[in-house]
Amino acid sequence: MEENVKVKSRVSLIFVVLSLVFFVTTLVSCANFLQYKKEKDKETATRFDIEEKFSKLSLEKADTENKLAEELNKEKAAHENTRKSLQQEQMINQSLKDDLDKINKLKERLEEELKAEKAIKLR
Repeated sequence: MEENVKVKSRVSLIFVVLSLVFFVTTLVSCANFLQYKKEKDKETATRFDIEEKFSKLSLEKADTENKLAEELNKEKAAHENTRKSLQQEQMINQSLKDDLDKINKLKERLEEELKAEKAIKLR
């Protein structure tokens, strides 16, 4: 009987020790899980912030691209208008040069005629 009580007490002690080991293991596992959960929540929050910033930057980029495209179109239109004005001025200048050449030729011819008339009068 005494031996039976010793065996029971040893078995009970083994169960108590095993229960303590399992209890400590469970506590460590819970602590590890909580640490993992904190890290995961932090990573999720960081990822969400980054995605939000990326979304804002994408919208700003699209808005900036649209503004730049509008400005480019305005500059192209202004350049085209300037080019047309320059062509018109070049045409006017050419026309004026042609007129000036005609007038100079006419002047030279008139001077020659005048010289010829003077020469006739002097004779």
